[in-house]
Amino acid sequence: MIKLATRDFGQIQVEEQQVITFVQPLFGFEDYTRYVLLTDSEGGGSIAWLQSAEEPQLCFILADPTGLHPAFAPSVPAEVEPRLGEGEIVCWVIATVGQDVRRTTVNLKSPVLINRDTGRAAQVILDQDYPVRFPLVKGAAATC
Repeated sequence: MIKLATRDFGQIQVEEQQVITFVQPLFGFEDYTRYVLLTDSEGGGSIAWLQSAEEPQLCFILADPTGLHPAFAPSVPAEVEPRLGEGEIVCWVIATVGQDVRRTTVNLKSPVLINRDTGRAAQVILDQDYPVRFPLVKGAAATC
C-alpha cells in the first residue's frame, strides 16, 4: 500500500499495482508520469479522476466516451500499441469543467488509453477527425 495526498480526496491509500505509468505523458504535463484512476461506484463508472501520484494538486476528470459521440471509435495508433503492451486497453477522455458545469466539454481528439493488464497509459492524438471540445451534456453549446 502507498499513501497519496490528493487535492479532492485528502489522504488515500492505494495498492502499488493501481499506479498507472504513462509511457507517453499527458500533453503539457510531461514531468508527471505516475497516476491512479479513482472511480465512484455510485456514479456508474462513467466518470473518473486521474490523480497524480507525484503532485497532489494535479488531478484530471475523465469521462467514459462510450455513447457520447455516435461515431466515436478510436483506433490505437500503431506506434503507441507496442508501448502499452498486450492486454485490454480502455479509453477515457479528459473533461474541461468551467463555472457552468452544464457546459463541460471532453476532448475526443486526444483520449487517454490505459492498458488494464500492464498498467501503462498514453495520451494520443488520433488521426481520426474528432472534436477537441465536445459537449458532455447533450444540448449544451460548447464555446471556444
